[in-house]
Amino acid sequence: MSAGALWLMRLYMQGGKYNKNTTALGKVVIITGANTGIGKETARELSKRGATIYMACRDMVKCEKARQELIKDTCNKNIHSMKLDLASLKSIKEFADNFKKKESRLDILINNAGIMACPRMATEDGFEMQIGVNHLGHFYLTNLLLDLLKKSAPSRIVMLSSLSHRFGPFKKHDFLSENSYSPSKVYSHSKISNILFAHELAKRLQGSKVTVNSLHPGVVDTELVRYYKIFNIPILSPIVSALKWIFFKTTPNGAQTTIYAALDPDLELVSGAYFSDCRPTKTAAVARNDELAKWLWVESDRLINLKLVQLNLK
Repeated sequence: MSAGALWLMRLYMQGGKYNKNTTALGKVVIITGANTGIGKETARELSKRGATIYMACRDMVKCEKARQELIKDTCNKNIHSMKLDLASLKSIKEFADNFKKKESRLDILINNAGIMACPRMATEDGFEMQIGVNHLGHFYLTNLLLDLLKKSAPSRIVMLSSLSHRFGPFKKHDFLSENSYSPSKVYSHSKISNILFAHELAKRLQGSKVTVNSLHPGVVDTELVRYYKIFNIPILSPIVSALKWIFFKTTPNGAQTTIYAALDPDLELVSGAYFSDCRPTKTAAVARNDELAKWLWVESDRLINLKLVQLNLK
């Protein structure tokens, strides 16, 4: 393949861009996992547009370093770092309580953080790590912040999912992967859960002027792929780097659909949709299943409340 063809392929793979000059001035925004990757670039762009940003991160050293960088780059001093470990219900509750002490409104909640295809691990509360962080952690966080989102309406919830939701399956009868575990399949399971959660929450929030949408950011060159062994074999590094350059989005381009979902004025009344490359896209059928979405809500609520009682957090 010629150099020109490779360059055209790279440009094509970078996907759609949000080109409107929409302001975010006066908006209060929470972004989970904002110290790196797509989350960091989302924070950067929304900061440039005037938003007050809360970077909700597990590693506060990395978060503070990223915060200082963003303040310098955007000349926006309204960027804050707050501790949030989505693998801990206690940490999530503390984050929500502390945020409400600082702010009386929340305009945009971006559920960005995630973990991908990791070896079998468990959260602090005993949930399988991928479903625990990617879905249950965000489910609990979102519900704790719904009162502020409703108070601040029109407001938005943006849920990052993935194209990998199409590869399934959704493991209703082994929801916490206690009987079997495949890292990539469980990741897909958690990404289906993200869309089903957004689907059900959108229905529950009808008439509230709080919208909920999910999205696929693209295949992006971030730390998310760190558990895939092929990316860590030194001898393959030149080949992997070349393939990434051609087929993976840069992190600024990977953040475009998130920015679109968070800001585009045309989406003010759009809820329950799924986006890719800054446009509506159809999900796999499993992610549009109303009964499955209701089941997921009830089961997630049950699991979390059972654990909260055990932790004396209710």
